[in-house]
Amino acid sequence: MKTIKLASLEETERLGESIGRRLQANDCVLLEGDLGAGKTTLTKAIAIGLDIKAMVKSPTFTIIREYEGRLPLYHMDAYRLEHAEDDLGFEEYFNKDGVVVIEWAHYIAPFLPAHFLRLSLKHIAETTREITLEAEGTNYQALIEEVLAEW
Repeated sequence: MKTIKLASLEETERLGESIGRRLQANDCVLLEGDLGAGKTTLTKAIAIGLDIKAMVKSPTFTIIREYEGRLPLYHMDAYRLEHAEDDLGFEEYFNKDGVVVIEWAHYIAPFLPAHFLRLSLKHIAETTREITLEAEGTNYQALIEEVLAEW
């Protein structure tokens, strides 16, 4: 686990792009943080790192949005699923040879894969964020080390 400070929107975008360039098929990224912490901003930057040209929007009302790039991106927002007890088919996305990014992932914890990269964002000031990168699986630990070496 490693925590870094992001002093600007540009640094947040640079970090997200760096992560996106390194993601592989079947990778899962969990995004946690309060409203306005930068989860969707980080997802947009990850999408750029995945060579996605489409405009990435928050899937709050649709739950899942799909985008095509170097790898497909399945962007999920579990905020409205806080009390969901049924599996809504999440597992099929974890095995689709794309990248899954889930905002508010703790709301669907029982349905998450065993291995993932968790990015926890904390709002410090208007443009400053603190982000904790946590790996659950060796490939994600290597990804974190590569991203931080570039940082």
